[in-house]
Amino acid sequence: MDQYYKPEHLPNFGKIGEGNPELADKFFAYYGAVFAEGALSTREKALIALAVAHTVQCPYCIDAYSKECLQQGADLEQMTETVHVATAIRGGASLIHGLQMLDQVKQLGM
Repeated sequence: MDQYYKPEHLPNFGKIGEGNPELADKFFAYYGAVFAEGALSTREKALIALAVAHTVQCPYCIDAYSKECLQQGADLEQMTETVHVATAIRGGASLIHGLQMLDQVKQLGM
């Protein structure tokens, strides 16, 4: 059965530059700089990326950053907690927008 998400795409991500190598080079240089050790460790950055991957629901990123977290020394408990942090933020963002709904209902005169 054919599917939209194809795991074999992930290792070929670098090929995205075929259409415009200059822009791809700039992106990959920036990406590399962002994930380099800095004020945050590479493990911390991998965990953040894992949380964001779940928030934006990117299966490629989830695969890549699950692997990267393990390679950087994170364990399953830390990774699971990271996913729960992402879930709490995403859920809270949905709930706070409920105030917009309440305002609209009040304007329309319940």
